[in-house]
Amino acid sequence: MAKIDEPVVSNSINLIGTGTTIKGEVLCDSDIRIDGNLNGNLTTKGKVIIGPTGAVMGEINCKNSEISGKMDGKIKVSELLSLKATAKISGDIITNKLSIEPNALFTGTCNMGNTTSSMPNAEIRQPDPKIEKPIK
Repeated sequence: MAKIDEPVVSNSINLIGTGTTIKGEVLCDSDIRIDGNLNGNLTTKGKVIIGPTGAVMGEINCKNSEISGKMDGKIKVSELLSLKATAKISGDIITNKLSIEPNALFTGTCNMGNTTSSMPNAEIRQPDPKIEKPIK
């Protein structure tokens, strides 16, 4: 039995399923998989997976990411960003390491190297009151 003063550590995976649209800010400590739509910003200390049917319009800040779907906006990854063959990225990438499969599409700028000093993974930032326009 856990003591009351001990923090609860969760290894759960958050899921935004196919057919689901979320508008606004998403903040979490663990991994998240997106198979639906996210119109807004996402900040996590874990891994972000955008599945083949997933789409994000906004900014992502995370530790690792694997993208098979669509991303429109800025993505900041403190460790490894993997773009799968079905990925379609439009925006800016800031990452330490980048892996791109053949047929992945990327339009924008990319900054690589030791970018951990500019990563917000040490603390989760506060929500932005702006809500982005829906993905079409």
